[in-house]
Amino acid sequence: MRFPDVSELTGSIGPSNSDTPDHEIWKLAAIGTLAGVFSGLFGVGGGTIIVPLLIFWFAYGERLATGTSLAAIIVIGLLGAIAQGGIYGNVHVGTGLLLAIPAIAGVVLGTAIQQRIPQRTVSYLFAALLVAMAVELILS
Repeated sequence: MRFPDVSELTGSIGPSNSDTPDHEIWKLAAIGTLAGVFSGLFGVGGGTIIVPLLIFWFAYGERLATGTSLAAIIVIGLLGAIAQGGIYGNVHVGTGLLLAIPAIAGVVLGTAIQQRIPQRTVSYLFAALLVAMAVELILS
């Protein structure tokens, strides 16, 4: 069975690299699987899994990795919420909506800021956020 080249599916996967197309698909499948598992376990996946691995494995810039991750999160988040809520009863819809409404303004603002600062600064801010969250989890 021939897997389609990633560029056939998306038009382009970003900066070129030396991997074969089949290898690229398996890497993308691994990223997606990890993001799904982390989403189900911890409610995270896009920023903590997809973005760093797209940067590391595919040489995406921070902006391209973030946008691609947000596109994937649409499906991951929807299915995760359905599983957590519909199967296990772990979703408080009212609270979810109260979080989502201001988050819409936040994502527009965050995207605008990200487009105006150097990509390296975005990387440093993201790394600092992950370290701060790790320290908080360890100390709490």
